[in-house]
Amino acid sequence: MAGRIPQSFIDDLVARTDIVEIINARVPLKRKGKEYMACCPFHNEKTPSFTVSEAKQFYHCFGCGAHGTALGFLMEYDNLEFVDAVEELASIYNLEVPREQGAQTRRDDKQPLFDALAQANTLYQQQLKQSDRAVAYLKQRGLTGEIARHYQLGYAPDGWDFLTSKLSGKTRELAATGMLVKKDSGGFYDRFRDRIMFPITNRRGKVIGFGGRILDKGEPKYLNSPENALFHKGLEVYGLFEAKKANRELQRIVVVEGYMDVVALAQFGIRYAVASLGTATTKEQIQGIFRATQQIVFCYDGDQAGRKAAWRALQNTLEVIRDGQHARFLFLPDGEDPDSLVRKEGREAFETRLDKATSLSDFLFEQLMRQCDMATLEGRAKLAELCTPMLNKMPDSLFRDMLFDKLSEHTHVAVDKLRGKTAQTSAVQKTTVTPDIAAAHSGKSSATRDAITLLLQYPGFANDCDIPDAFGSCDIQGYTLLSRLVNTIKQACITSPQVLVEHWRNEPDFDIVNKLLQRTVQGADDIATARSVYIDSVRAMQKKYNDLRFEYLQNKLQTQGQGSLSETEMQEYKTLISH
Repeated sequence: MAGRIPQSFIDDLVARTDIVEIINARVPLKRKGKEYMACCPFHNEKTPSFTVSEAKQFYHCFGCGAHGTALGFLMEYDNLEFVDAVEELASIYNLEVPREQGAQTRRDDKQPLFDALAQANTLYQQQLKQSDRAVAYLKQRGLTGEIARHYQLGYAPDGWDFLTSKLSGKTRELAATGMLVKKDSGGFYDRFRDRIMFPITNRRGKVIGFGGRILDKGEPKYLNSPENALFHKGLEVYGLFEAKKANRELQRIVVVEGYMDVVALAQFGIRYAVASLGTATTKEQIQGIFRATQQIVFCYDGDQAGRKAAWRALQNTLEVIRDGQHARFLFLPDGEDPDSLVRKEGREAFETRLDKATSLSDFLFEQLMRQCDMATLEGRAKLAELCTPMLNKMPDSLFRDMLFDKLSEHTHVAVDKLRGKTAQTSAVQKTTVTPDIAAAHSGKSSATRDAITLLLQYPGFANDCDIPDAFGSCDIQGYTLLSRLVNTIKQACITSPQVLVEHWRNEPDFDIVNKLLQRTVQGADDIATARSVYIDSVRAMQKKYNDLRFEYLQNKLQTQGQGSLSETEMQEYKTLISH
């Protein structure tokens, strides 16, 4: 079995790739100045906002925020895993992908699991056709054969050893995916029995797990695959692949709670519903949905549990929503769910409800203001206290600014005071501030942002200016990131931006690095001026570090006395005084 692809091969492949050539073969580009433009392939738009930079070898959409290298584009546009994207890119340049001996690729490890689930899915679909009772149940729920085929619905027979007998050669793989459960006495039995089976697919349409609905009375009503190497319920949503397959352009996506709600809505022509797999909708799920559409409508029961789930969804949405994206909330009448309501009212009436769903901003302030007496100063202060931390978690955007404006109207407090309420740091008491690297992108530390941006655009600058060792261990926003980037460039001898970013693909701040690369640094119009700005920015960072460190040591000395500083700290303090 093949091993991992050497990083050196990936570096060389990315370095030789022309992103304009790769994207233009899939999305026709038009030159505009130094860049190329097109309507974004990842969201519906009439005015082009998708740009491709030949110089940076990066793409960026100002509408939906999509961005990345040629490899990233292939992964997103062609729905490829990383290894598949590398192989696709290599095939374009007629290169054979080498493999290291020993360790296996993740794809090679997982492929047998995919194969086993695909075979189980085929067996379940065959069993559905042979079970009059299961077919009768689906017909009683109003589902046609066409919808059952679209969602690949199946039936797990009532018995303990259906899969173990039919797929005896796949026992290890089926057990690894949770389809089989190990007996205390040895051997295995089927997890799913006498249930309608709903295959859960990833964005490429591969089955990664199942949901099973009991036909008659029994507990639990719904049973899901456990977490495994393929299936992580906090990352996936049910029905997204099918929604994209049924709709060339997704104007919106409705998030509901259950599998049957998704297929029932599809039966009535609403083929853009997904389900969050029985959990509160996570940030990762919301981000995945926003990659497919610009508008999400969260549809929940109107009871307390439904509103609680909606509030969780709102909180998670605030942390990822960007300009141009919209979230709305629809609460159903008592005793109704999407399945029952669409049967009662029909498609047109249900879609009218979707059109009139409550906006995120209205739901946010309605919920918070219920907890506050807005007729009093104390009540308005409480609203500010509740709302401000939520808004401060949002990405920097016009929408965030507008929400602060709205909060200011309700509280009669100036926007700058609201913004400053939680933005204060204890820099005098510590040299460290909140280690939020994202602030290096959106915060006030322009020298830090400029230094990182220019280093990303010109990796060769890593050899033009020494970075203090202290940057690598301090928590001032962005300092550690800059230090790590410099070390990576030097260790891997990186010379091109796209290679540097691909080295960062599995890092937690990969998205921030991508975004910073898109920035334009004022006064850095050519490589000579860019180098000068970079060196000046690093010097400014060093000064900021020295100032904060001096304030911290001096404050410690004044408040705790002479013996509070270690020998090393005292020497550092004296050095800083001399500077």
